[in-house]
Amino acid sequence: MRALSRYSDVVLNLLVAVAISLVVNFSYLLLVLVEQSSETTSSGGPGHEQRVWERRDEGRLAVHADGYGYLVYAGGDSVYVPPQNLRWLGLEDGDRIRADIRPSRRSGGHPVLKEVRTRNGEEFDYSRLYNRPSQWTELLLQLLFYLFMSFVLLTILTDSHRRYSMRRYIRSCLWSCVAAVVLYCVAPVTEWHSGRVVLNFMSGRMFDYMLLLKCSFALVVSLLYSRLYVLISQRQLVEVENERLKNENLTTRYNMLVGQINPHFFFNSLNSLAMLVREKHDQKALTYIDQLSYTFRYIIQNGQSTLITLGEELKFAEAYSYLFKIRYADKLYFDIEVDSDYLCWRLPALSLQPLIGNAVKHNTITRSNPLHVSIRVEDGRLVVSNPLRPKLEPEPSTGIGLENLRNRWLLITGRDIEIDDSDGTFTVRLPLEPPAAR
Repeated sequence: MRALSRYSDVVLNLLVAVAISLVVNFSYLLLVLVEQSSETTSSGGPGHEQRVWERRDEGRLAVHADGYGYLVYAGGDSVYVPPQNLRWLGLEDGDRIRADIRPSRRSGGHPVLKEVRTRNGEEFDYSRLYNRPSQWTELLLQLLFYLFMSFVLLTILTDSHRRYSMRRYIRSCLWSCVAAVVLYCVAPVTEWHSGRVVLNFMSGRMFDYMLLLKCSFALVVSLLYSRLYVLISQRQLVEVENERLKNENLTTRYNMLVGQINPHFFFNSLNSLAMLVREKHDQKALTYIDQLSYTFRYIIQNGQSTLITLGEELKFAEAYSYLFKIRYADKLYFDIEVDSDYLCWRLPALSLQPLIGNAVKHNTITRSNPLHVSIRVEDGRLVVSNPLRPKLEPEPSTGIGLENLRNRWLLITGRDIEIDDSDGTFTVRLPLEPPAAR
């Protein structure tokens, strides 16, 4: 299931990376299509001839912000330079150009640059242009680069949702920024003077505002998407966890009731009662019946309860422990020392029952070596402890009792219990809830 989840994350990140790459390069793709259309239109189709003439004087190139330019001559004349010529020939603002020109197809329009003869006093070398990659090749490189960049950034950012914390998410954002800087440095760019595709840091001019704008856009979109992705994932995890806790709560309650009213304990209680009757301990027998009745009534009435006061739980513990003390006469003692200020503090009902039962079940109890179970409060926590004296033939144990207790505590209070079996003592610390404000 975890491998399937990771696979779905990779596929989703890849699809989003494709979308980001297409959006980043949309203007470039559109420009390629427009330029091709413009070239087809300007050629006039097969059989169309246009007059071309050479101007022997030089004009200075002025590049407009929208991508096209004009050759401005000393006499005030101007020649239109299409965007595709600027890009293909690598012309820059301020260049001195001597060129062949052709008339405009539109009546009254500016003449159009046809072929460059010299640039800045040097003969223009057209042979270098044939080493340039085609515009479609450049577009493919751009698409693949931004696809890879977006996928890397998304992988870094969305990985934090598995063990989410704000600190972990911020760290992922910082790492994604570092990755974006590194990828910006190794982005493929085309040198205007040689036509070669090189890495950005080898191009001689690290600051390319268009490349920086595209990389920044990919980073920002990745950050926004990852934040949205993490929030949605966290919401789904909360819903799944709530369902799991609901199911676990029903199972825990069922196991709790089954474990607490088990036939073995019931039969032992009846055997102890029968012993008191046979030995004619009438008063003890009546007290035993009262305590047994109170124990089962408490279990049945509070089996579905969430929180109950410590005073009520201790009263149940006294009744429950009395049943064991009759069975283990002068061999089992319960030392309950709780300040009266804590009696109104709350805890999940029936928390002491499995702890008392486990202490009796798993330890050796003899007259020469009696077992003392301590119940006290320390720093707002109910502490139940007993010395570890394993039986020679240990009772079978599944560990369900303590696991159920821990799960119930997390479900009801949101806090965990502490279990410690070091130094020859088994200790369980249960964090109490302060009394509800009235």
